[in-house]
Amino acid sequence: MANSANDERIQKERRQGSQHSNVNAGAAIAAPPAKVDDFKGTLKKFIALFKEDKLHLFLAVLLAVLGVLATVLGPRILAEATNELADFVTATYAALQDATLNASAVAPAIDFTFIAKILAVVGVLYLLGAAFSYIQQRLIIHVTQKLIHGLRQKASEKLDRLPLRYFDRKPYGDTLSRITNDIDLINSNLQQVMTQTLTSLIMIVGILVMMFVINWMLALISLIALPVTMLLTAWVAPKAQRFFGRQQAQLGELNGQIEENFSGHNVIKAFNREEASVERFRKTNEKLYGSAWKAQFLTSILMPLFTLITNIQYVLIVAIAAILTRPEVMFLGTNIGGLQIGLILAFIQYVHQFQQPLVTTAQMANLIQGTIAAAERVFELLEEDEERPDDEESAKHDSRPRGAVSLDNVNFDYVPDEPLIRDWSLEVSPGEMVAIVGPTGAGKTTVVNLLMRFYDADSGKICIDGIDTQEMTRAGARGLFGMVLQDTWLFSGTIYENIAYGREDASREEIIEAAKTAFADHFIRTLPDGYDTVLQEDAQNLSVGQRQLLTIARAVLRDAPIMILDEATSSVDTRTEKLIQAAMARLMQGRTSFVIAHRLSTIRDADKIVVMQQGRIVETGTHDNLLKSGGFYAELYLSQFAEDEDS
Repeated sequence: MANSANDERIQKERRQGSQHSNVNAGAAIAAPPAKVDDFKGTLKKFIALFKEDKLHLFLAVLLAVLGVLATVLGPRILAEATNELADFVTATYAALQDATLNASAVAPAIDFTFIAKILAVVGVLYLLGAAFSYIQQRLIIHVTQKLIHGLRQKASEKLDRLPLRYFDRKPYGDTLSRITNDIDLINSNLQQVMTQTLTSLIMIVGILVMMFVINWMLALISLIALPVTMLLTAWVAPKAQRFFGRQQAQLGELNGQIEENFSGHNVIKAFNREEASVERFRKTNEKLYGSAWKAQFLTSILMPLFTLITNIQYVLIVAIAAILTRPEVMFLGTNIGGLQIGLILAFIQYVHQFQQPLVTTAQMANLIQGTIAAAERVFELLEEDEERPDDEESAKHDSRPRGAVSLDNVNFDYVPDEPLIRDWSLEVSPGEMVAIVGPTGAGKTTVVNLLMRFYDADSGKICIDGIDTQEMTRAGARGLFGMVLQDTWLFSGTIYENIAYGREDASREEIIEAAKTAFADHFIRTLPDGYDTVLQEDAQNLSVGQRQLLTIARAVLRDAPIMILDEATSSVDTRTEKLIQAAMARLMQGRTSFVIAHRLSTIRDADKIVVMQQGRIVETGTHDNLLKSGGFYAELYLSQFAEDEDS
């Protein structure tokens, strides 16, 4: 459930990103942003990541300023060429009137040299603006990709330093999503946010300055539409977001029903529940349709309203600008007339350009929210408590380990105040086979975790050959153990590489010998490529029993003095079970071994059987002695085999 909820959240953020990428006013409220618990704190941490590349970032900002400056100066300079043409038209009209009265009147001429210079200057400005924008984009890409590269590297290195406790309490899917989906979301949004937000903010400032330089009265009139659009957006946005929230929730519900119906298709057919499933889907789909229709309607209605406001604004600007062209216009005793035609056209261009960065900035606000939400999840991972590092210098180790294990009054809790292992004491001689049995939740696997220092005991001592494992390095302690677990783990690679995982420096001959010891050599040689056969994902091209034999071969190759074997035969047929048991018998020969047993018939020959209940040792002895005593072990054994023995 936690994984699916997280995947749904990631998909929601991805849908937000795709909706925001469309440049229109409605997209600014396309979906509610992801919730951030500490926006300011996360933003500060995120900005701190840029300190490593602040020089390139500074250059990008400088180039953005220069690029915007070159862009906004263009219409103002072009206004001079427009004024030249307007003066020519005015002069021509005046000359035509004079010609009726004075035959010697001279016809005006256009100063093409002046216009050519203006066009050349504007052309150079636009080329420089494009060049600055190109270099800025390259710098932003460099900065963002370097940041993402560093973030992935930190996350990967962090996983190596996290204790097993973290992975026990966190779903694997959630951790995987933080490293992949969340960082990918930051990657996809960051470049767009940095480029467009930076350019848009500078563009807004630059255009406002040029508008006030041309005419302060027209500039104020053009700003009247801004609060109107903001109020309109503020009124529509919450309503649209509410319906978008319902849409996302109902979409998740619909997807859940689809997945459920497909996975349980046979059961639905078997119980003739097709009509009920279709009706349930139809009702949810109808709800989704209603929410989606209302959300899209409220979103799309903004654009026509904004267009209407903009057009009214244009009419007002043109009407007032026409009045301001008259030289005698006065305002509060000040002459404000004589506005040139070229400046009016330049001003209208600025008004048109002013809308785009405003809409883009509104879009980026939601995108930034989603980016910070993803960054917060990544920072949570990076700030997790790490495993206490080993003291390499003072660590102890035995150069000739024998496999003697001692547990003295060991106590351990996964969760404080929820006791699990209590007063656990056990002495194991080298070469002994110790079986650990008990009901689910008794603490059998926890003992293994403590032996291999996946966890450290809260109190008490665990010694191997007389050395406290906490005085060893973790790598040193774990190097004394080999493991064969109930759940096989094989990676994508050749069979040879999977067996060699047990010992990196092993020769091919040693690997083949380990496979023979584990009774795996025969089936390996029957495969098309033998030891070079490439395993598919999760080794699906092998049977369960074959996969288990490979893990036993890997443990044989490890040649550790102590073996830990979780029940490895629970998912195989009887014939394969016999083969695996024979391989495990060879593996345990001459080694100290701890066997977590679920099928009690497999541990009759154990030197010592430890019976656990609620984290304590309730019985210890051989199979025959424990049966004779008639205690908890006898109850467990008879509950499994009474019917077989009676028959």
